[in-house]
Amino acid sequence: MKGEADLLEALEFIDPAALSYEEWLYVGFGLKEAGYPASVWDEWSRRDPARYKPGECEAKYRGFDGAPAPVTGGTIVKMARDRGWRPAWSGANLSLEWDDVIGEHEDQVWVNREWLERREIQEPRDGAWNPGDELIRYLSILFEPEEYVGYVTAVFKNDDGEKAPTQGSCTRTAGELIESLKRHQEDLGWTLGDYDPECGAWIRFNPLDGKGVKNENVTAYRYALVESDKMDIAEQNALIRELELPVACLVYSGGKSLHAIVRVDAPTYEEYRRRVDFLYSVCDKNGFQVDRQNKNPSRLSRMPGAVRGGHKQFLVDVNIGKANWDEWREWVDSVSDDLPDPEALSEVWEHMPPLAPALIEGVLRQGHKLLLVGPSKAGKSFALIELCIAIAEGVPWLGFPCAQGRVLYVNLELDRPSCLNRFRDVYAGLGVAPRHMDNLDIWNLRGKSLPMDKLAPKLIRRAAKKNYIAVVIDPIYKVLTGDENSADQMAKFCNQFDKVCTDLGCATIYCHHHSKGSQWGKASMDRASGSGVFARDPDALLDLIELPVNEETKRRAAPNADAARLANLSALRLDGTLREFPKFAPVNLWFDYPVHRLDIGGDLARVKSGKRAKEAAGAEEDGEGAMGDTLDLCFEILSADGEEVTLDRAAEYWGCSNRTARRRFAASDEYSIYNGIITQNNGRPKVTKN
Repeated sequence: MKGEADLLEALEFIDPAALSYEEWLYVGFGLKEAGYPASVWDEWSRRDPARYKPGECEAKYRGFDGAPAPVTGGTIVKMARDRGWRPAWSGANLSLEWDDVIGEHEDQVWVNREWLERREIQEPRDGAWNPGDELIRYLSILFEPEEYVGYVTAVFKNDDGEKAPTQGSCTRTAGELIESLKRHQEDLGWTLGDYDPECGAWIRFNPLDGKGVKNENVTAYRYALVESDKMDIAEQNALIRELELPVACLVYSGGKSLHAIVRVDAPTYEEYRRRVDFLYSVCDKNGFQVDRQNKNPSRLSRMPGAVRGGHKQFLVDVNIGKANWDEWREWVDSVSDDLPDPEALSEVWEHMPPLAPALIEGVLRQGHKLLLVGPSKAGKSFALIELCIAIAEGVPWLGFPCAQGRVLYVNLELDRPSCLNRFRDVYAGLGVAPRHMDNLDIWNLRGKSLPMDKLAPKLIRRAAKKNYIAVVIDPIYKVLTGDENSADQMAKFCNQFDKVCTDLGCATIYCHHHSKGSQWGKASMDRASGSGVFARDPDALLDLIELPVNEETKRRAAPNADAARLANLSALRLDGTLREFPKFAPVNLWFDYPVHRLDIGGDLARVKSGKRAKEAAGAEEDGEGAMGDTLDLCFEILSADGEEVTLDRAAEYWGCSNRTARRRFAASDEYSIYNGIITQNNGRPKVTKN
C-alpha cells in the first residue's frame, strides 16, 4: 500500500534522539494504530542508543490498545513534515481520522530540499589562516569593547569518560581580548590559555556580567545559536542562506556542523524564548533539523581560530541573510503567506479559465457564498432547508433551478429530533419525493456550537472527503465572533466562510436577521443587522421583506385555509444583490408553514415596495401628482410594524425632504399631523400642527 510505504518514509525523517519521551510514545501509538508490528518501532528507536532499552517497545505496544481517541499515522506524518519531509503523494492515500490535521496550510514553508543547491565550504590553508584574526573579527562583530566575554579552553572527563568543556572564564572584556590577540595573533593560548587540539575551544556568543556563565548572567539577549549535525555540511550552508537567517557569524565547528550565530535582538529573556522558538520552528519546517539543546542564551558555541581533531574552527562567512530580526521576520511573513502571485492578463486573454457552474441558476455559482437576510416570521430557516432539499433532489428552489449534488446542513439551533422532523415536514410540504436523501447530511450541533474560527477547521476536516457542493450554516448568530457592528471584526468573521469555500471547493450558505425598526425605504444591502460587511461580503445577497396585506388578499391566496393557518400566512418579497449575475425581478412569495410557495395568482405584485411607491409618487419635490393612493400605501407600510408614522419616516420612505412629506399629508383631509406624528382622521376633525 502506498500510504504504508510513505509512513515508513516519513519515519526516516524523525530522529528519536531529538524527541521528548511523550513524542516518542506518539510515534509508537501511530504505528500501532496504522497496523505496524512492534518491531518497526523498535528498529527505529535503536537510532537513539542513549535511551534505547531492549524489549521496551514490545512491552509498551501491548498496552496501547483501547485508547478512546488514539493517535494515528497522521501524527507521524505531521512530525515528519515539520522536519522537512515532503511526500510525493500530498496526503491523498494515507488514512487520517476526522480530528487529524489535514489540508493544513504550509505556513512558514518555502524551501524544497530536493531542489536545494548544495554550497560546499573550503577549509583555509595553513599559510592563509591567522587564528588571532579569526577571533578578533568574531569578537568585533558580536561584542562591544566593554562587554564581558565567556570562553572555555579547558576540558574535563565526565561520568561517561568523555571530554567536556569546563565553565571557563568570563572576567575579561572583548576589548581586552582583542588587544591581547593583536599582539599574539598566531597563538590563541597566549591570550586565552592552551586548549586541547583534539577538543577545540568554545565561546559564548552573548555578553555576560562578568560574575558567572548562566542565563541570569547574560546582559543582552542579542544572538541565538542555530546548529544541526543531522545533515551534510554543504546542505546546511545552503539552507542557512536560503532561509535568509540574519546571521552575524557563520562558524565551522571542526566537526559535523556549522554554527550560525543569528541576530534575535530580544529585549527580555521571555521575548528571547519566543523568538528562538519561532526561529527554530521556521528552520524545522523547512528541513533544517535544529539541535534544540542550544536554546539557552548562555550556550557555548565553537570558537573560530581554534583547531579541533585536525580541522580548523573558522569563520565561513559574516553578516549574511537579512540585516536584523525585524527585517527577517517581515520577510518570513511575506514569503510564507499563501497568497497567489499576480498574473498578467495578456497571458490568459486567449485562454480564460471557465467560470464555476451555477449552483442556483441566475443567483449563485458553485464555490461561492450566499447570505439570506430577513425578518422574524419570514421562515428563513425553512427556506434554507428547502434549498438543501432542492440541491439534494435537483429541483427548483423558489422558482430558481438548482444543480444536484451533496449538501451539508449545519444545525446550530434546533435539537436533533426537531431538526430531523422539520426536514421530513418540509419534504412533505413541498411535495418532493425523497429519492436522493443520500445527498443530504445534517450535522446537529445544538449545545455544542463553537465560534466560527474554531468551527471552520473542524467542519473542513469532517467534510473534506464528502464532495459537498454546498454547506448551509444555520443560524450564524450561534457562531458569531466579535462585535457585529465592527467592520474589522466582521471582516475576519466572514473570512471563515471563504476558508470553507476554498478548502472544500463548495458553496457556503448562511442567513442573518434584519436590523431593528422599519426596513421600508432601505436598500436591501442596508437591511442586515450589524456592519455593512455582512451584506457586502457574500457573492449573492438574498433579502426577504414582509409585505403588508389584508385578510381578503390572504384568502385569495389560500382559499381553503382555516383561521389559524390564515393568521400565520405571511406575504414576502425576495430581492437580490448579485456579484456574478444580472439582477433578477423580485420574487413574491407566501410563507405557508412549513414551506414557501410562489405567488401564482399575482396578488402580491400589486403591493409596492418603498422604492416603487417613490416612483409612483413621481418624486417631484413640488408637484402634487396622484397622491391619494400613495399616501394610503405609505401610511399602511410605515404603520405595519406597529411604530408611529412620522414625517421623518415618510420622507425617508419617499426619498424626499421632510417639508415635502409634510405638504403631501397636509393636503389630504384623511390625515392629521401633530408634533411631527401622522395619524389617520377616520372621520375626526383634521388637526395640523408642526
